Amino acid sequence: MGSKEIMDAVEHGQAFSVTRDGRSIGELVPLRQRRRFVSRAEFVAMSRTAPAIDTDAFRADQEATADQARGAYDQ
Repeated sequence: MGSKEIMDAVEHGQAFSVTRDGRSIGELVPLRQRRRFVSRAEFVAMSRTAPAIDTDAFRADQEATADQARGAYDQ
């Protein structure tokens, strides 16, 4: 099997063990495909079960983080 056929197989989900002199030295596995976008319907469905956000605590966390970042540049 040539390298093109191997790459095509990996692209279609097949994994390979790489050996040298009968000894395993690695694996060639397909990357997980990540979706880049979430549909509006999926976002709405996920939002329904998301925990409520305490906006005051969230803003306080942002301020604390920003203060720490500013302090790093004051030195």
